[in-house]
Amino acid sequence: MATDRAGSMLDRFRAAQQGPIALLRRLAGEGRLPAPWQGRRPGFSAALRAAGAPAVIAEYKRASPSRGVINLDLTPADVARMYAEGGAACLSVLTEKAHFQGDLRFLEDMAFAGLPLLRKDFLLDPLQVAETAATPASALLLIMRMFPGAAQVRGMLDACRGFGLEAVCEVFDEADLVVARQAGAGIIQVNNRDLDRLETDLSISRRLAPLKGQGVGELWISASGLDAPEQLEEMAGLGFDAVLIGTSLMSTPDPGAALGRLTAVARTRSAP
Repeated sequence: MATDRAGSMLDRFRAAQQGPIALLRRLAGEGRLPAPWQGRRPGFSAALRAAGAPAVIAEYKRASPSRGVINLDLTPADVARMYAEGGAACLSVLTEKAHFQGDLRFLEDMAFAGLPLLRKDFLLDPLQVAETAATPASALLLIMRMFPGAAQVRGMLDACRGFGLEAVCEVFDEADLVVARQAGAGIIQVNNRDLDRLETDLSISRRLAPLKGQGVGELWISASGLDAPEQLEEMAGLGFDAVLIGTSLMSTPDPGAALGRLTAVARTRSAP
């Protein structure tokens, strides 16, 4: 069971969701859940495949439990523009408030860039899928280790399909991958940062990469700890379709320029 291995940090993330979920349940009971977004949602996985490996999901991340404040000077709109100019295929947007200083409104602030948006949060309840559907997000994150098992993940995936959202199923190890596949995941994100201990190790992606071939049509993402062109080149060589990069970009005055430099070198090296 996924939660049997959850550590204190994941427990804190889970506990922080209880208030927002309770509010959503009250709104649902009163018939006041926000209506689904009526605008265009660009395809998340389609954009990554079109970009070619290593496609980059660039993240807007203001703070984190491991680093504290990262960058509060740039607005969501600033970063969306910079990342679009820097060649990002998609944008990841931290919306969790308690530990990452995120906000759901950031999704709308960044939609003007025209890139698919991934809502990155610690989502546990189908009502949070409905909440996401009221934003311009194209996809949302589901962390396998935060669910009791595949049945609960499957319920979240069903809710996503009902709203036309894609789901990125995050795994840390082989057991998480089993849960994701049992639930019917189509997008697998291997997180090199174990959220139980907040430690980062690229060997997690290296170890799990050979298992990609066991899934039919899956799109794989390597996330966390990536900040050098040779690492992007390595992940593409291992079979990852995309990488997610946040902290190393957001730690610079111009995240878009940093992204441009990173991907230019990586693509030059991987060119035939």
